[in-house]
Amino acid sequence: DINIVKMSVQMTMRILFRAPLMLVGSLFMLITTSPRLAMLLLVMLPVVFALVWVFSNKARPLFTAVQKRLEKVNTVLHENIAGVRLVRSFVRADYEKTRFAGVNEDLTQTQIKVNKLLSFLIPTLMLILNLGIAALLWFGGNMTIAGTITVGQIVAFSNYLFMTMFPIMLLGMILPQYYASIASMERILEVVEAEPTIVFSEMSEEKIIEGRVVFENVSLDYDGDWDEHAPVLQNVSFSAEPGQTVAILGATGSGKTSLVNLIARLYDPTEGRVMIDGVDVREFSQAELRRNVAMALQDAVLFSGTVADSIRFGRPEASDEEVIAAAKAAQAHDFIMEKENGYQSRVEQRGANFSGGQKQRLAIARALCINPMILILDDSTSAVDVETEAEIQKALEKLMLDRTSFVVAQRISTVLSADKIIVLENGRIAAEGTHQTLIETSPIYQAIYHSQLGNGLEIVEKLAVEELQNA
Repeated sequence: DINIVKMSVQMTMRILFRAPLMLVGSLFMLITTSPRLAMLLLVMLPVVFALVWVFSNKARPLFTAVQKRLEKVNTVLHENIAGVRLVRSFVRADYEKTRFAGVNEDLTQTQIKVNKLLSFLIPTLMLILNLGIAALLWFGGNMTIAGTITVGQIVAFSNYLFMTMFPIMLLGMILPQYYASIASMERILEVVEAEPTIVFSEMSEEKIIEGRVVFENVSLDYDGDWDEHAPVLQNVSFSAEPGQTVAILGATGSGKTSLVNLIARLYDPTEGRVMIDGVDVREFSQAELRRNVAMALQDAVLFSGTVADSIRFGRPEASDEEVIAAAKAAQAHDFIMEKENGYQSRVEQRGANFSGGQKQRLAIARALCINPMILILDDSTSAVDVETEAEIQKALEKLMLDRTSFVVAQRISTVLSADKIIVLENGRIAAEGTHQTLIETSPIYQAIYHSQLGNGLEIVEKLAVEELQNA
């Protein structure tokens, strides 16, 4: 889209400056040479402008459709290139070829419609010009015979007539590019003019000092349509004291990630409020909130640059010693030093030269480097082995002493030492307490615990037997 707009500007700027001057000058010379013959323009120009108007009405939606279909082609192509291993492993090459051929055919047919329209416009403009010249020779010849005009004036008039029609023909030639750029510009403006859903108060002077987090009757629904489906979170209330480690457990889709995203204000709650040190998170400035709330996500994203730059991404002024300390705490120091250039080693696009577990450890180091009051680990050790996870947990226990920490985890072994464990079920708090309390009082927690650390094999076998009996 950007390239189309760029090409359109480059092509049309000179023409748009020259064409109006040429049109006005040639019209003046036409009228000066022969006012009677200039009446021909009263017939020609309305026809030309009507033609351009009809073309414009038909061309604009077609060019918009071309851009949309081109986007679909690019999307399918990108998915096939990015997921080429997946396509090969599932032997879906033929299916993907058919899918690409389908969207490509849609683009081709739409482009053919555009080309048919273009093939009609320019020849029609030329036809009108030639008919105008033929009419000029007819009427001008009669006027010459009558002695009211000279042959030289007819020749001059025909040249001026061509100079009058030439800018209009140029307009017809640049119209396709113009409407293509309009379609692209509309798509660009959709992004540029999109209003942010989260608006921060930059003038706020509120400060995060202790890191006490309170959820007060919080409900969250992404699209706000509670009649169609249950909200993601429903009436969630709990508190996390400064220095506490709060673990969030629950099945997939129970709202764990949505809950911690509210602390960092990646979303705003539909109902209720989230408070830090007694202040609604909506009253903090973005800089204050981001400086004191750090996140390490399951899907770790690394930007290209050096390893050191990736770790100090959230705090560019961090010293080399602080970067190394954060890497050691995240158990990333050893594999970083195995690289040829250590912390100055290059990180390829999206961290392609690091494994999933290594990227997660770098993401944890990046969060720790900020030295936040509130640390959020969203299943950030899911891609590391149990031994490495234990080492990370051991190092993090020291770092978590002075900060409020939230740990979202699938492995119950990760959260056994947490000060508070919150079990979510269908967006609600099903149980809350320490490991010892929950193992005695919560059936849901007991089921999770035994499935992972207790008689997990027996449960699997029992489920298999029940499934066979039901079959």
